[in-house]
Amino acid sequence: MAALLAACLALVGLVPGARASEEIRLGMSAGFHGPTRGLAVELYRGAMAYFEHVNAQGGVGGKKVVLLAVNDDYDPLPAIENTIQLVAQDVLCLFSYLGTPTVTRVLPLLKSYHTKDIFLFFPFTGAQPQREPPYDRFVFNLRASYRAEVKALVDALVRVGHTRVAVFYQADAYGRSGWDGARLALAAHDLEIVAEATYRRGTPFTESMRPQVAELQKGGPDAVISVGAYPACAAFIRDARAAGLDVPIANVSFVGSELLLRVLLEEGPATGRDLTRGIINSQVAPSYEDVSLPAVRQYRRLMDSYGDKLPLDLVRGEYRPFRFSQVGLEGFLNAKVMVEVLRRMENPLDRRQLKAAAEGIHDLDIGIGEPVSFGPDNHEGLNRVFLTVVKNDQFVPLRDMSVFAK
Repeated sequence: MAALLAACLALVGLVPGARASEEIRLGMSAGFHGPTRGLAVELYRGAMAYFEHVNAQGGVGGKKVVLLAVNDDYDPLPAIENTIQLVAQDVLCLFSYLGTPTVTRVLPLLKSYHTKDIFLFFPFTGAQPQREPPYDRFVFNLRASYRAEVKALVDALVRVGHTRVAVFYQADAYGRSGWDGARLALAAHDLEIVAEATYRRGTPFTESMRPQVAELQKGGPDAVISVGAYPACAAFIRDARAAGLDVPIANVSFVGSELLLRVLLEEGPATGRDLTRGIINSQVAPSYEDVSLPAVRQYRRLMDSYGDKLPLDLVRGEYRPFRFSQVGLEGFLNAKVMVEVLRRMENPLDRRQLKAAAEGIHDLDIGIGEPVSFGPDNHEGLNRVFLTVVKNDQFVPLRDMSVFAK
C-alpha cells in the first residue's frame, strides 16, 4: 500500500524530486510581452543556443534539456502564478527569471516550497533580497549585484572628478535597489545623491521624461546614474540632451545595452544629436566582442547555429533579434553553468540532488577568465563588473576612464 501511495504522489509531483518524464525540464518566467520584451527574448535565445548544442550531443545523461518559458509581462502577480504552474508541471528547477519586481515577489513562494527542493538558478537581476537571508539559500546567482555595478560606476566617475551625482530610477524594487547602491557608494566617498527622479515601470520610449530631467537639473549634477529599462532610459537620455544636460549618464546592465543602443541610434538623426555620446554601461559579463575568451568564441559560433530559437508563441508583434548581445551572452553563460550542475548529479531528474551539486562547484573555468564558485555559504557565482562605452555604434570595453574626466 505504501509503495502504491508513493507512486500516486509522484505522478502529481508531490514527492520531492519525483519525475514522470525523461526530459530535464527547467522553468523560466519573464516579460516576453511589452516594452521590456527584448530582454526576455535575448536572454532566452542565449540560453537556448547552449541547450540546443548540448541536446544535439545527446543531452545530459541521455536526457534532453527543455526550457519551459512563460510570459509574465514583467509583472509580479503573473510571475507568482507562473511559478505555481511550473512547479505543478514538475520542473526540475526555476531558471533565468527576469526582473527584480517579479523575482522579489516569487521569493516567499520559494521559501514555502522548501520541502520540494525548488531552487531558482541564475535570475536576471542584481537586487539584494535573493542575496540575503532568509531567501539567499533558495537562489543561486551568476551575476554581480546592482550594488556592485553601481559602486563600480560611482567609483569610476569620482576618480575622474565627478562628485555631484544624481540618480534616475524605476519606481519599484529594482530602481530602489540601484538607488540604495548609489547612496552607499557615494557615502564611501563622503558624498550624497544631489538629486533624484523616478518613472513608472513599463513606461514606453514615446513618453516625455522632461519633468524628470528638470527635477535632476535642480541639483546641478555632473553625472547621472540611471537604473531602469531601456525604453525609459532611452527617453531620459533623449530629453536630457535636448535640455542641455550634457553630463555622463551611466546605466546598469539590466538596461539591455544593445536594445538601448538600437533606440538611441534610430532616434539620433531625428534630434540632430549623437545620443550615444557620454553613455557608460556596466555589464556583469565580458564583452561579446572579446574573442580572446573561449566562451565568447563558443557563444558566437553557437548563436550562428542555433540563434533562431525564438519563443515564437510568446512574442507579440514584430521583433528583430540581435545576432549577438550582452543579455544573450549572459543567458548563454547561465545555461552553460546550469548544464555543469546537471552533469554533477547522479540522477539529473532528482531535484533533491541540485543543492549539493551546485554548491560543489569550485573554481569552475567556463571560459571567461573568471572562475565560478559556489558553496553552502556562497550562492554568488560571479561578482566582477565590466564597464563599456559606445564606439563605432557598439558597446565596447571602457579601458580609459580619463575620456570622461571633468
